[in-house]
Amino acid sequence: MEKPQKSNTMNSVELVDSFSEFKDVKNIDRPTLMKVLEDIFRTLLRKKYENDENFDIIVNTEKGDLEIWHRREIVEDGAVENPVTQIALSEALKIEPDFSVGEETYENVSIESFGRRAILAARQALVQRIMELEKDEVYKKYKDREGEIITGEVYQVWKKEVLLLDEEGNELILPKSEQIPQDYFKKGENTRAVVARVDMKNNSPVIILSRTSPLFLAKLLEIEVPEIFDGLIAIKKIVREPGERAKVAVESYDDRIDPVGACVGMKGSRIHGIVRELKNENIDVINYTNNISLYITRALSPAKISSIKLDDDTKRAAVYMKPDQVSLAIGKGGHNIRLAGKLTGFEIDVYRDSDEVEEDVDLDEFTDEIDAWIIDELKGIGCDTAKSVLDLGVEDLVKRTDLEEETIREVMRILRSEFE
Repeated sequence: MEKPQKSNTMNSVELVDSFSEFKDVKNIDRPTLMKVLEDIFRTLLRKKYENDENFDIIVNTEKGDLEIWHRREIVEDGAVENPVTQIALSEALKIEPDFSVGEETYENVSIESFGRRAILAARQALVQRIMELEKDEVYKKYKDREGEIITGEVYQVWKKEVLLLDEEGNELILPKSEQIPQDYFKKGENTRAVVARVDMKNNSPVIILSRTSPLFLAKLLEIEVPEIFDGLIAIKKIVREPGERAKVAVESYDDRIDPVGACVGMKGSRIHGIVRELKNENIDVINYTNNISLYITRALSPAKISSIKLDDDTKRAAVYMKPDQVSLAIGKGGHNIRLAGKLTGFEIDVYRDSDEVEEDVDLDEFTDEIDAWIIDELKGIGCDTAKSVLDLGVEDLVKRTDLEEETIREVMRILRSEFE
């Protein structure tokens, strides 16, 4: 008795099962998945029969199965020219006894007839196509969400970036440059950030988040302040020094609504949550105006200004105030004056009121101790008295002049000794 040979092909149930797992693929709509499956099986048919025109493929993505039907025209016995498109009458009568010449037969093509190797190759091709489709879907989804706030779970913390996962397990990158300096991340915690941009790298979407973008603050305000969401209050401009200070210019389209009061809330109730989210970043909300002098005055708050001289051509503003207001105008680390300049688009130079000058000492009085070119450099940025230099501080003077830090420290030591 001949020993039965072990089958080298999968049975149809196994084959259908190997494809049915794809019916639950996320992010991909059913018609697209059907088209992908059909394309892959048409490729198999072309390899086997050289032509796929006489085959109908029916895909059921709900159940995860598919059927292939071979359509052929019935011709007289001996008249078959192409066995892929034609079938002899005698063969057709075996399928259905009442067939006649000119009619068409439909035969089910079993999946296992393609052979195990071809099926495994098809399955691999399907996996590849679905991965590509999923990547495209993720790219489109987040490209449309650029500028929106999303919440991600911290998955991995590295030196230069943090890896987060969204609710679908997609990877989100928060680079160090987009983190607030005081940010601290722990694995498993949820973190909010704005989608800064979406890039394609090696055919994979790279989603970059930001917590330092002005847009992040704008979206947080939109969440906390219904009037902004409803369009009754407009955010005209936001400037930030992340984790330190921010200035927000707002305008109301309804005369009955105070835009600053609406943004801050009763006893700061609306702004407090945002300040906590931004790691205690001080947020100044000011009323926007087209009057540049008034705009600069508001931008420099809490300092009180006596007068302003504007130069529209050079975009510079000379601001005069009482000596006790200078440090308020400049702010800790120069944050206040820098942000006011960015907000208004003017470079702001702070001067003391002329009637207060007698308490100060003119820089020209120090020519025996300080080189004339250094004094000229300081005068070039609006510092013509000893106290105006001392009020700016080393860091700000390094940025605003071409002087070395060592030189500035020596100058400040000399000026300070005058008031001791």
